[in-house]
Amino acid sequence: MTLNASPDEKQKTARPVVLERHCSVRRTVEIVLDSWSFLILRESFFGVKRFDKFQTRLGIPRQTLSNRLSKLVENGILSTGTRPNERGKQYFFTARGKDLFPTMLSLMEFGDKWLAGDELPPLQLTHKRCGKECRPITVCSECKTPVNAWDVAHRDGPGAGYSPPELRKSTRRNSDPKLLQRVRPCSVARSLSIIGDRWSFLILREGWFGVRRFDEMRENLGIATNILTDRLNHLVETGVLRKVPYNAAGDRYEYRFTKMGIDLYKPMLAMMAWGDRWLSDGNPPLKLRHKACGQDFHAQVVCSECLEPIDASATTHRLRYTLDE
Repeated sequence: MTLNASPDEKQKTARPVVLERHCSVRRTVEIVLDSWSFLILRESFFGVKRFDKFQTRLGIPRQTLSNRLSKLVENGILSTGTRPNERGKQYFFTARGKDLFPTMLSLMEFGDKWLAGDELPPLQLTHKRCGKECRPITVCSECKTPVNAWDVAHRDGPGAGYSPPELRKSTRRNSDPKLLQRVRPCSVARSLSIIGDRWSFLILREGWFGVRRFDEMRENLGIATNILTDRLNHLVETGVLRKVPYNAAGDRYEYRFTKMGIDLYKPMLAMMAWGDRWLSDGNPPLKLRHKACGQDFHAQVVCSECLEPIDASATTHRLRYTLDE
């Protein structure tokens, strides 16, 4: 502290360091949640591989596209290469990148159910292994029944613990709903706009750990009051949380999950399964037990018709909208 430090600087210096829980979901969210990165991944799953095609399809600035592609390559999601008889560099999914497909499908499951309104879901999947049109369903890997948040018990895994948060430049919501649905209507984009950003995700995660009150969230997360208020209001407005008074005067509230919010647990678990596999070095922070079958499990996304796992190579799709090329 300098001798001429202002009162605000003294208060900032004296503030205790807030530690973040180790969390595979957070690590996954930070890769998927950025709006431009998500759009690139989405178009990659639709078969786009060339820089100029990404730029034409998405209307993305060249420098922004170059930066996001480089980051996805650096994170091991995409790799670069060429194909025989085709000129120029192309971007291909790695095994790690292909394995994001179930996470996308779980977000699609949530968006199709809660955010499509009166319209049919934008995308109809066909599972090539059983030959039937299907919906993705997020289930327990052991008993193949749909996961319900209240039927899951958790305990510390080998990677459990706390560490100082990484410094980030901005606290703005960085998942713009309009940008996320650029080019095509998309249930995954709608789901990501609900999660909103890193702070919204962290608030939801605290909710899954049983934290419901404003002051406890603020203390656990080290989040500014105005940011916490904004994100809680957003989650209430979108129907994920509801405010329940807990004092006699009725002017202090707990934030509890709605039925819609409870369903958001499923894509969270799908993100956790991916993060455990690829980002935790074999040391997952949490272990999950499914109370319904009594087994340790991970989230698995399966075909609604045959209950077999769905991967990117085993599906075809039919668009329920016209794509302007």
